[in-house]
Amino acid sequence: MGAVLQNYSSIMLEFLTELYIFCAFFFVKLERKPKFWFRLIAGFVGVVALAFPVAWLYTLVGHVVWGRVIVYVILFALVTLHAKICFEDSIWVVLFCNSMAYAAQNLTYKLFLMFWCYGEKARWFDLWGRNFNVLYRLVYYSFISVVILVLYLTVIRKIANKIHSSKLDRSLLALIMVTLVITIFLCSFEDIYFSRLCVERENRFDSLEFYVLRQTGNAFSAICCFISLILASKALLERELMQEVAYLKYSIKQGQKQYEISKDTIDMINVKIHDIKYKINTVLKDQKDVPAEIIDDLRKSVRIYDSNIETGNEFLNVFVTDKSLYCEQNGITLSCMVDGSKLDFMEAGDLYCLFGNIMDNALESVMKIQEREKRVINLSVKAKNNMLFIQSDNYYTGDIEFKDGLPQTTKGDTQWHGFGMQSIRMIVQKYGGELSTYVVDDIFHLSILFGDISSINVQNMK
Repeated sequence: MGAVLQNYSSIMLEFLTELYIFCAFFFVKLERKPKFWFRLIAGFVGVVALAFPVAWLYTLVGHVVWGRVIVYVILFALVTLHAKICFEDSIWVVLFCNSMAYAAQNLTYKLFLMFWCYGEKARWFDLWGRNFNVLYRLVYYSFISVVILVLYLTVIRKIANKIHSSKLDRSLLALIMVTLVITIFLCSFEDIYFSRLCVERENRFDSLEFYVLRQTGNAFSAICCFISLILASKALLERELMQEVAYLKYSIKQGQKQYEISKDTIDMINVKIHDIKYKINTVLKDQKDVPAEIIDDLRKSVRIYDSNIETGNEFLNVFVTDKSLYCEQNGITLSCMVDGSKLDFMEAGDLYCLFGNIMDNALESVMKIQEREKRVINLSVKAKNNMLFIQSDNYYTGDIEFKDGLPQTTKGDTQWHGFGMQSIRMIVQKYGGELSTYVVDDIFHLSILFGDISSINVQNMK
C-alpha cells in the first residue's frame, strides 16, 4: 500500500496537476455547458479519486512498457471525459485541446529532464545531502513554472485564441495523436530501461554513452511534442486565413450582385424622375399663379433624384449616384472628384467591393459625428504619369488602433467584423497596388496607389 500511495502522490497527482494547468490554457475559449463550475469541480474530484486505482495499476504493471502506456492512456482518457462533460464542443475539439495540453506537459517535463541529467553529469547537486528531496522539488517546480510561462506566451496563446473559431482538420488531429502515442511509448521505454542503468540515483549515469542516449531520447521526445504544437498553430492559422479568404471572395460576389441591383434601381428612378419632370412642367404651364419659390423648391426636390453622374466608368456612375443619394438623405456632404476611365482594369465585383468598403467605413465614421460641418467625405480618383491614385478622407471620433498597417474594428465581435479593410487590402494587392492608412488632426486618410496601370490592363487582357 505504501508503494501505491507513493505512486499516487508523486506520479498520478503530479502528472494530472500539470496536465490540468495546460488544459486550462487550451480550453479557455471553448463554449461552457450549464452549471460549468459544478461540473468542473465535481469532475476534477472524480478524476483525482479514479487516479488512485490507476496508481495501484501502475504499481502492478508500471515496470513494463505496455503497462505504463496503458496507465497514461487511462489518465488521458479520464481528463478527456471530464472536459467533454464541461464543454459543449465536439469530442474532436476536446481531443485536440487535450492532446495539445499533453504535448505541452510532456515537452515541459522533457526539458526539465534534459536540464536535470546535465546537472547530474556536472555534479551540481552532490552537496544537497539530506535536503535533496526538498531542493529537488523546489528546482522542479521553479523550472516547470518558467517553462509554462514561456510556452504560454510564445505558442499556447496563439493556438488557444484560434481553436473556438475554426473547424478542426481530423487528419491533422490523427497525425498529432499518433505522434503523441509514439512519444508516450518512447518515454515509457526510456524511463523504464534507463532507470535500470542509473547509479546512486535516477538520471545519473557512470557511462557517457548512457548519458548521451538518455539526452538524445529526451531531446527527441521534446522535439516531437514541440512539432505537434507548431503543426497545430500553423494549421489553425492556415484555416483561419482560408476562412477569411472565402469570406472576402463571397463579399466580392455579393458586391457584384449589389452593383447590379443598384444599377437597375437607379435606372428605374431616372425613368420615373424624367416622367415626373415632364408632368410637372406640363402642369406648371397651366397654373400661372403658382408662387416662384414653390416651383423652385419642387424642382430642387426632384433634382436630388435626377441623378446622371458621369465618371467615365459605368460602375462608378452607379456607385457615386447611389452613395450621393444616401448622403443627401443623412445630412452628409460627399465630395467626389473621380476619373473612372482609368479603372477598366478592375473587375466589376472588385470595384464594388473596393469602393463599397471604403465608403461604408467612411460613412460609419461620419454618422457618429454631431457637427454638420464635419460630416464630410472626400473621395478622389486621379491618374498621373501612368499611375493611379485613390484617396478617401473623413473625420472620425474616438480612438483608432492600427495593426499591421490597418485600423482595427471598433465592434465587439471581431470574428464577424473587421473584414472591410482586409477586403480592401486583398483587392489592392490583387492588382499590384499599395495601400496606406493613417490619421492626422482627427481626419482618417486612406490612400491607394497603382503603378504602371497600362501594364495592369495588358495583364488582365491576357
